Amino acid sequence: MHTGSPKTREIEVNDALICDYVRTPIGRVNGSLAGIRTDDLGAIPIAALVERNPGVHPEAFDEVILGCANQAGEDNRNVARMSLLLASIPISVPGVTVNRLCGSGMDAVATAARLIKSGEANLVIAGGVESMTRAPFAVPKVPDGDSSEPARYDTSIGWRFVNPRFKAKFGTDPMPETAEIVAETHNVSRVDQDAFAFRSQVRAAAAERSGRLAAEITPVALTDDSGISKMVIRDEHPRDTSLEKLAALNTPFRSNGTITAGNASGINDGAAALLLASPAAARDFGLTAWARVIGSATAGVAPNVMGIGPIPATQKLCARLRVPQTEFDVVEVNEAFASQCLAVLRGLGFDDDDGRVNPNGGAIALGHPLGMSGARITGTAALELKLRGEGRALATMCVGVGQGIAIAMEAA
Repeated sequence: MHTGSPKTREIEVNDALICDYVRTPIGRVNGSLAGIRTDDLGAIPIAALVERNPGVHPEAFDEVILGCANQAGEDNRNVARMSLLLASIPISVPGVTVNRLCGSGMDAVATAARLIKSGEANLVIAGGVESMTRAPFAVPKVPDGDSSEPARYDTSIGWRFVNPRFKAKFGTDPMPETAEIVAETHNVSRVDQDAFAFRSQVRAAAAERSGRLAAEITPVALTDDSGISKMVIRDEHPRDTSLEKLAALNTPFRSNGTITAGNASGINDGAAALLLASPAAARDFGLTAWARVIGSATAGVAPNVMGIGPIPATQKLCARLRVPQTEFDVVEVNEAFASQCLAVLRGLGFDDDDGRVNPNGGAIALGHPLGMSGARITGTAALELKLRGEGRALATMCVGVGQGIAIAMEAA
């Protein structure tokens, strides 16, 4: 049972403060952001943070950390370093790219918070980027004298270069099949999944109408071959739908299954970044703290039920913090699939339609650029705390190959 918000406590010297957050609009696959290289895409929110915080001297950043799940194309060679330089951050500022698949952007924020709490950094940009549209095909090298046709893999999402020993031991179920397994083993019906997906669309539409989504989006300028420029200012993935339309969709991943294009996240492009600071740096550079990071945790589960990863990750985090699992005012659960979200919510003691969960819509409506999403849901939760002026927030994600990640915040 939810018993209310904690009182805002005084900021302490080793707190890791979230002071700003911004993201690009989220593009559909082959959509408006398809023409932007991944390293250029990652540079957009970094540059926006610098512009929005003119009191910060860019050379003062101790680190730029970006999450990215692919790293097989234009995001290779440390996309964080390339993006920060493309954003005109001084060459003296280092950058590192982290990969925990879908949890990469959240891991970047958690890593930044740990650096600040330990005293090893004072000012960090953390975020994530993914262009699933531009993810390349990969072809393995063929040994000399081998005339066989090499395999070709689409690196946008899922398994490639599979280890036969791993497959024999754990399987290599594609993501939609893992969602089907979770639906079956946790008794999550198609009706409940479609209802969850519809709520995501309704909440996202309301957040767009109210300007809540616009509050976290930096416009992206596009210029075509003729030199004509246009601005992308809105997310492309949300759809005007209904329960009837969702119920009519087929289940392409399993005969008589429950997973559809309407109750799953999409293939998307986007980037997000957060500004984290120590209390001393916030004071020195005139930053206003939105929230403090109070902890993070990760956990492992079987790869074929990767969607339930947020349950043990959140349980571990809440036990460490001595905070009840349902004692949060804002809860962001990444909507990889409605089936796994519902299994997670029920496993943690939340109602299916709890208004604290994804209050502005989630990835089913907004989209899921893999490396970006963890930064997006952490940032949007921090922004909710800023707008409310009190409370705690939880953000959590499932992760491919069987993991979960969670991060907790308090209003500053």
